[in-house]
Amino acid sequence: MDTAAPLSADTQINRRNIAIWLLACSGMVAAMVIIGGITRLTESGLSMTEWRPLVGWIPPLSEVEWQRVFDRYRQTSEYRIQFPGMDLAGFKTIFWWEYIHRVWGRLIGLVFGLPLLWFILRRRIDKPLIPHLVALLLLGGLQGYIGWWMVKSGFVDRDDVSQYRLTFHLGMAILILGYLLWVAFGLLSRGDRAAAPAGLRTLSRIVVGVAFVTILSGGMVAGINAGYIHNTWPLMDGGLLPDDFAALEPVWRNAFENHATVQFEHRIAAYATAGVAALFWFRMRGAALHPRARRAANLLGVAVVLQLILGISTLLLVVPITLAVLHQAGAVAVFALALWCSWELSAARADPG
Repeated sequence: MDTAAPLSADTQINRRNIAIWLLACSGMVAAMVIIGGITRLTESGLSMTEWRPLVGWIPPLSEVEWQRVFDRYRQTSEYRIQFPGMDLAGFKTIFWWEYIHRVWGRLIGLVFGLPLLWFILRRRIDKPLIPHLVALLLLGGLQGYIGWWMVKSGFVDRDDVSQYRLTFHLGMAILILGYLLWVAFGLLSRGDRAAAPAGLRTLSRIVVGVAFVTILSGGMVAGINAGYIHNTWPLMDGGLLPDDFAALEPVWRNAFENHATVQFEHRIAAYATAGVAALFWFRMRGAALHPRARRAANLLGVAVVLQLILGISTLLLVVPITLAVLHQAGAVAVFALALWCSWELSAARADPG
């Protein structure tokens, strides 16, 4: 078992309250990833052509204002290429998802920033924790800018945002989520974790890393709409590799811009996640672990199986929005549970094995 100096009752209460606050922020970030997925699937991301951090809370309140923002959208290449016949009513439908996405981001900033200020002014935060919380605040602000940087890429002679910037934006959101959860786990720790073999601890970190890479590959799939082709499984239209697997020149472009190659990469990443998660689960069964670690590993195993089913179903049914959103939520759940497993084993030490 871990050993740690006993904490005073006030300190324990403060740590628990801060952890609850961070977990609430984590939930909001997870919801933000899902809202972002809906925004992408409904082609709503370019409907707001202005970045107004302070007054962006206010949606159009009159028909004149609605017409103004619609006229700005009609100047984008997305409108000209994809939706040349869209009317104002159709525009309002896609506008609201992007509006919710941006307002939710601002709400996260308030829910994180205001309590942070209160905790600091009331001296409720241990000094070693302050740099982590400030770093999270700065990362959140940076993420807002990255979101606009991503959106801007869709306004220049193309009908969608850059898949590179979209994936970067998604990856940053997952990193922020992981950082929030890791800090919260530390605050909730009671120092009662059983020692774990070093090999199992390493394997848990590998699961986290592979799950993260799989999410990034999913971002690339979404970024170029690669899920709408080769909608067969387990083969890709009858073969391990489709005919158009390496059709682009120079060859490196296929890894990032070829629909077939990008989809294949996501499939392989998903299989890798399932494989290392299964190996971790089987090795965990033979180790003497705290029940909390075992519970986390079991939940991870269930989540991975469900995620595979969701991913295959989403592909075979040609990306229905409901299933695609559930698949994105499943990816967040797998990552969070893998991180929980890794945390539960991280501070526990045992002989290598």
